[in-house]
Parts: sequence; structure tokens; C-alpha cells
Amino acid sequence: MSSTASPDLPRDRRGLGDDCYTTRMTLFAPPARDFDKDTTVYTVSRLNHDAKQLLELGLGRIWLEGEVSNFVRASSGHWYLTLKDERAQVRAAMFSQTNRRQAISPSNGMKVLARAQVSLYEPRGDYQLILEHLEHAGEGVLRQRFELLKSKLTQEGLFDAARKKPLPSWPRRIGVITSPTGAAIRDILHILNRRAPAVEVVVYPVAVQGEKAAPEIAKMIAIADQRHEVDVLIIARGGGSLEDLWAFNEEIVARAVSDCSLPTISGVGHEIDFTICDWVADCRAPTPSGAAEIATPDQATTLRTLVSLERRLTQAQHSLLKKWQLALHHLSTRLTREHPSAQLHAQHQRLDELSERLRVSVTIALQSTHWRWNDLKVRLQAHSPSTLLTHRRQQLERLESQLHSRMHQELKDRQHVLTSMGRTLHAVSPLATLERGYTIVQNERGQVLSSIEAVKDQTTLQLTMSDGTVTLKPVF
Repeated sequence: MSSTASPDLPRDRRGLGDDCYTTRMTLFAPPARDFDKDTTVYTVSRLNHDAKQLLELGLGRIWLEGEVSNFVRASSGHWYLTLKDERAQVRAAMFSQTNRRQAISPSNGMKVLARAQVSLYEPRGDYQLILEHLEHAGEGVLRQRFELLKSKLTQEGLFDAARKKPLPSWPRRIGVITSPTGAAIRDILHILNRRAPAVEVVVYPVAVQGEKAAPEIAKMIAIADQRHEVDVLIIARGGGSLEDLWAFNEEIVARAVSDCSLPTISGVGHEIDFTICDWVADCRAPTPSGAAEIATPDQATTLRTLVSLERRLTQAQHSLLKKWQLALHHLSTRLTREHPSAQLHAQHQRLDELSERLRVSVTIALQSTHWRWNDLKVRLQAHSPSTLLTHRRQQLERLESQLHSRMHQELKDRQHVLTSMGRTLHAVSPLATLERGYTIVQNERGQVLSSIEAVKDQTTLQLTMSDGTVTLKPVF
């Protein structure tokens, strides 16, 4: 990506002074007769394009330290500025999508360390830097030290979650290691007074900035741990640059926090600031105020919790009393039910009940025996020989009567069928036909002859009539 300062900016806001403007020069081409066929003729656009490629590919991304001047924040959100030192200066730009991620906002006179892409703005031929990252000058070395210490302590396990101590739910006394005159202690006291005014606060005064700050902080942590007069320890400081917060990135402070037996809360800087102390402490708060909120329960929330607990306790007592009343009533009922007189009455009643059941059982048993005796008597009479003989004789007589009736009926039916069949046979019999004057002609072998031609060949003929048979010789 490449760009440069906006060409529409006023003369005194383009990033260079009046004495730093680029002089526009007219280049005169040599006479045509001096050209040979291998000479390359550049256009201005091509020259600037190739120069840009050479800069971006040749130098690429670099780190640059310098002082900010002619800083402009354009309406588009882009930043335009000049980086300079005692003998030179260079224009630079940082686009809005990049500068909104920066932790610092540059101002004129600020010493910064920048990571940038060397480039060229082709329309004007201006050499420039496209900024990608900005931080205060000197932070680069500090950040290297920060990363080295962070890596070292990570390998030693000082940041492990298993080493973290739980914070007390209801601290009675809170220790605060911070500057007694800074804004951090005022914010902490304000939050504690609002959330938990009954909690005592012990302030351990230290310097929070400068060369002596880290030893003082480490020493005060050791003193607070030795005295063991607080339930939780807050290590706090307001926001600032990396140099301002550096005391909390020193190894001596990290070791002191790690060795402290008290639960610790680190509330150093603003929410975007991170220190070594934050990772070593048992809990990290985004701000000193946040540390005070984490260390104490909210008074209003506590009151609501107590009211809820009181309500639950009352309900539990009522429930328990009701349970005891039910138990007492149950025991009283059992006592009344199990009294000797009640037991005697119950036994008398049981005896009467058993006596009645015995009487009913005996009656039912006698009745059942009588019914069974009658049944056996009936069955014995039914199986007596005389009874069986009488029954068999009656059965024989009945069968004999049925046989005679069936035989008479069968003979009658057969006679009727025979008569009907005789009439039918007579109706179709040849004799009936002969009675009407017909004659049957047969040869000597008994074959019936039905034509003149059959008769001619016969020597004798037998004629059967209704009243007899006669033999004749045919004459032709």
C-alpha cells in the first residue's frame, strides 16, 4: 500500500516548511540525433512507478526513530506527519484502518519509534513512509526486556493457573500498595467506601515510578506478607506509558508477588495496559478501581443476599416447625391408638369378629356337606341297577317302536318307488309298443332287422308280437 500527504492540504500544513519544498525542474531531452536504438525513454509516470518499486522492494519495512512535527489528522481519519532528527526529515502517513489500532496518538514534538514501509507517492514524486506501528521512543528496548522476562518467568511457571490463590469472599482488612498521593488510592478508597464501608484499609506507601520504585514495591510486598495483617493485597497504579509502568515489569517485583503468601490483585494502568505483575498476581484487574471491586463484595448485593438468606431461613424454620407439628400429631395419634384400653377394645372386637367368622364358616361347611350328601344320594340313585334296568327297558321299547315305524315307512317308500318305476318301465317297454300293433323283426341270430334289404338276405324271420312269437320264411 502506498500513499502520501493529501495534495489538498494548505501550504503550511503539508508536512514540510517553506524551505523544504521540492523544486520542480524541467528536463531537456538531448537532440534526437544523439539517441541510438537501445536508448530507453521514460515517461514521468513510469519513472515514479519504477522508483516506487525500487524503494519498496529495496528497503521494504524498516524501524525508524524520530520526532513528530507537522502532525495533521485529516477528516478522512488518516494521519499525516513529518519525522525528523537534527539533520533531516521525511514525510509519513498512517491510514485510518491502521491508526485506530494504535495505543498512542502522536503530537508535535513527541519522540516515537515507528515501523514503516518505504514508498513513493507517484502523482507528485514525493518520497514518503507508510506507517504501520507507532510507540514512544525507547519502548522498543523496554518491550524486548519485557518479552524476555515474560518468557523466562513463563518457563519457570510463575504464570501457571495452578499457583493462583483464591481471593477471600469477605475480607475484613485490605492492603493497598501504591503511591499515597496518586489518583489510584483515591479511586480505590472511593470504591471501597461505596461497596464495603466496614472493611478496613491498610495503605503501604511506595513510589510507583522511577528507578527506586521497583525495590520499594518489592520490599513493601515482603513487609505486608510478613506482618500478615490483611486478608488480600492490592498492588495498584494509574495509567501511563510503558516507561511510567516499568517498575511493575521488573523481575524483583514479579518475584516478590510470586513469593507472597497473601492473595494478590494487580490493578496497574488502564484496561489496555498489561504488566508482568498482572500475570504473576493471583488476579488481574483492568484498573485500580476494578481491583477494589474485585476485592470486596458489593454492599447492596450483600444486603440483597442477606435478605434472601433471611427469607430462606424463615421459610426453613416454618417448614421445620410444620414438620415437627405433623410428627407430634402422628406420635399423639399412635399413643392414643396403642393405649392398653384401646388395645383391649381392639382385641375384643377382633375376638368377636373371629367368633362370627367361625360360626359362619361352620354353617357354610355343614351346608356344603349336606349339599354334597344329597348330590351323592342322587348320583347313587341314578347309578342303581334297578334304575339302570328300567331306563334300559324304556330305551329298548322306544328303539323297538322307532324300528317298526321306520321299517313300515321304508317298505311303503320302496313300494311307492317300485310302482313308479314299473309305470315308467312299462311306458318305455317294447311290449307297450307291440300292444299298439307294432311287430319286431329278427333274423335267426336274434338281430333286429329294420330294412327290406336286410330281410332279402334272410332265410327265416322271427316276428315278435304283443302276445307271442312266430317264425316265417320271406317270399319275394
